[in-house]
Amino acid sequence: MGGLVSIVTPVYNAGVYIEETVAMVRRQTYREWELLLVDDCSTDDSAERIGKWCREDGRVHLIAREKNGGAAAARNCGISRAAGRYVAFLDADDIWMEDKLERELNFMEEKGAAFAFTSYEFGDEEARGTGKVVRVPGTLDYQEALARTVIFTTTVMFDLEKIDRELIKMPDVPSEDTATWWKVLRNGYTAYGLDEVLAIYRRPARSLSSNKGKAIVRIWNLYRKVEGLSLACSLRNFIGWAWRAAYRRM
Repeated sequence: MGGLVSIVTPVYNAGVYIEETVAMVRRQTYREWELLLVDDCSTDDSAERIGKWCREDGRVHLIAREKNGGAAAARNCGISRAAGRYVAFLDADDIWMEDKLERELNFMEEKGAAFAFTSYEFGDEEARGTGKVVRVPGTLDYQEALARTVIFTTTVMFDLEKIDRELIKMPDVPSEDTATWWKVLRNGYTAYGLDEVLAIYRRPARSLSSNKGKAIVRIWNLYRKVEGLSLACSLRNFIGWAWRAAYRRM
C-alpha cells in the first residue's frame, strides 16, 4: 500500500471549522498526504487561518480562487492541482476517523478499486455522533446508484492511476457530487463500499422540511435534466431513492 493522497477541501467562510479540519488530517495514521484547501473567496478569516497552517506543515496548501464559483468549481480546482495518485474529498465541517485514509487505502488495494467510499454516521452541529449510521453495500453500479444515494462525499476516494482525473471533475449543477458519482459509474466503473464508519457528517440545526423539499427537486432534476432518464425510469428510481432516504433518517 502506498502513494500520495491529495485531500481536496472546498473552503467558504469555514474559519470556525478549519483549525479542527487541519488538525484532524494531521492526526491521520497514514502520513503521505497533501491537504489542498481551496478558498472560494471567503469573507471571514479562513485564508489567514489556513496560511498559519501552511507555514507550520508543508503538506498543507492554500489555493485562493479569484472568483467565487461554488463547491463544484472549488473541488475541480483542487483536482486539477492534485499531485497524488489518490484523490480524497473532505468537506471542511465533516470529521474523519484517525485511521480513515489508512483503512480505505488498504481496502482499495485489496479490491483493486478505482473508486471507493465508506459508511458514516450522522453528527449534530458539534459533530458528535448521533448513533444514526449509514451502512454501505459492498459494490454499487450505475443502475443501483440511481435509486440509492448512499455515497457520502467526505468518504470518497479515487485512484488516478485507474481513472482519468477529468472524469471525476464535478458539473455545475445542484447535487454536483451525486451527478459525478453517476457519471463515473455510467462510464463503466464500479464503486466499492467499505462498511466501516470512518466519517461523521455534521448536520447543523436547520429546517429539515426545507432540506427535504430541496433534495426532492435536486434529485428529480438529476434524473430528468442531467441523466436524461425517461419519466417512467425517473419515477421508478425516485420511489427507491425516497424510501431509502426516509429510512436513513429514521
